[in-house]
Amino acid sequence: MSRTKEKNPASQDRLLEFDLSTELKHGIAVSNLAYAVAKEVGLPEDQCYQLAVAGVLHDIGKLKLRSYINGQENNPLVIEELKYVRMHSALGYEELKDQGYSDFILESILYHHENFDGTGYPSNKCGEEIPIGARILRVCDVFCALSSDRPYRRAFDRMTVVGLMIDEVKNFDMEIFLAFQRVVHKEEHDGIKEETGNRDEGYSSQGNGNTELCDQHHP
Repeated sequence: MSRTKEKNPASQDRLLEFDLSTELKHGIAVSNLAYAVAKEVGLPEDQCYQLAVAGVLHDIGKLKLRSYINGQENNPLVIEELKYVRMHSALGYEELKDQGYSDFILESILYHHENFDGTGYPSNKCGEEIPIGARILRVCDVFCALSSDRPYRRAFDRMTVVGLMIDEVKNFDMEIFLAFQRVVHKEEHDGIKEETGNRDEGYSSQGNGNTELCDQHHP
């Protein structure tokens, strides 16, 4: 029997699902990419390391919402679903704030859904009001989200993901976004070299669909 048929019919139209294994993979992917982008931006090594920690933990607040996300409430409307899931960054901050993590890590987690143009959450911060760690996580989180399968769509290839992010570039700090692009294109270039053995020829301009850095996303 296919996985689609095995799903609970009541949950098939849900956009949001919680799977611990998937969330762990996503955290590791965001962590790796955030570290590389932080290095590319020129952050000190200590902050790069702290951002890697924040990447692993950035969605930990979803653990508080897992029963709701997994449909153990009675068929909530999608708009209500989104309202509750948007609490996850603040819940993660509250969960971690008394456990010895630095302010840099905590603020990166709390504000990783803020948009550079002020349209994000939880505080509608904009521009450089958003801590730089959160600005880096924002870009990396979106990339990993779009590069992975979701219940309602397949993963996009790397070049398509970058194109979609360019369409929404107002959400991102441009300096960080450009650094992110350099990292992603280097990863793609190095991946092709490793696969083909070629250094200066034979590269494709299309993404190869490699989603090693990325995994599941949330609103």
